[in-house]
Amino acid sequence: MSPNVPPDARYAKVRSNVIIDPKMIQLVEPLETAELLAFARIVDARSLSRAAAELRVPRATISRRLARLEQRLGVRLLHRTTRSLSLTDAGETFYRHARMALDSIAQAEESVHRADDAMRGDLRVSVPPMNDESFMEMVATFAKEHPDVRVHIDFSPRFVDLRRDGYDVVLRATGKLEPGVVARTLGRHELIGVASPSYLAAHGTPKSIKDLKNHRCITGFARGELPQPTWPTGRGVVRVDGVFSTNDMRMLTQAAVQGLGIAFVPKIVLGELVDDGTLVQVLRGILGAENRLAVAYVEKEFLPAHVRAFVEAIVAWAAQSAWSRAEPASLRRAGSRRS
Repeated sequence: MSPNVPPDARYAKVRSNVIIDPKMIQLVEPLETAELLAFARIVDARSLSRAAAELRVPRATISRRLARLEQRLGVRLLHRTTRSLSLTDAGETFYRHARMALDSIAQAEESVHRADDAMRGDLRVSVPPMNDESFMEMVATFAKEHPDVRVHIDFSPRFVDLRRDGYDVVLRATGKLEPGVVARTLGRHELIGVASPSYLAAHGTPKSIKDLKNHRCITGFARGELPQPTWPTGRGVVRVDGVFSTNDMRMLTQAAVQGLGIAFVPKIVLGELVDDGTLVQVLRGILGAENRLAVAYVEKEFLPAHVRAFVEAIVAWAAQSAWSRAEPASLRRAGSRRS
């Protein structure tokens, strides 16, 4: 190599996208952020059409970006049919790294915007089905106050993966969280077994957990996807055979009121149905559980301003809602257990 050429120039990138090396000359085509984003959004949305809609580009553009990415990598990232879409082994590995890269880019961008604390960007939120007018009002008010934030609210009983499914914020009535997720408890509630007086008159009142095998059970959906196979007890769980299953708590409650069987539901959704005798609690002190409603989001060094603001809006809403006053008696006596 010529002594007039500095050593660092051996790997200098020139405008023709050629890297000059003393031993070889090769063309380099770096991956584009748009291609990574298209791929990640396709995986998150499980659909090219949905990903295109979320990115606000034509479906053909998404397809071209994916094809170009696969061509540059020299591997197939997705198995695609007319009805389904799934990751290949290579795609699974690449997705994890692509997601980390995109998160890093987003954090870098947020670190710049953090100075003006501007409210802008997409906000994807997943919440369980609910019939709470105060929550709807809170979301609408937030959207009105921050017109540069594009709000997407998905009401679904499905248990979403914050990272994999691309959500910024989720509301969860659960105590289970995946690694790397921050949760702020909004309130705690008690789940109890209930049945109608007419059902108990016809089938008898269970005296022990073992008696449940002789009763008709009305079940919810585990993780919002499949009929719940077990109910929690003070000593573990008991298997139940659901004769009626639904992922909607109102439907679950109505089924119990109509005498279809014994239901296991959050006490907060029952209102006055137990106090006025419409429903009767069964196996008190034996069948039951404590659960919590939490707002969860991915732990990041720089949480986008609009995400942070929406989390605070949810916390403020919950403080004025029935959820914050729905603590079981055992928790009210043991305040030190509250998180």
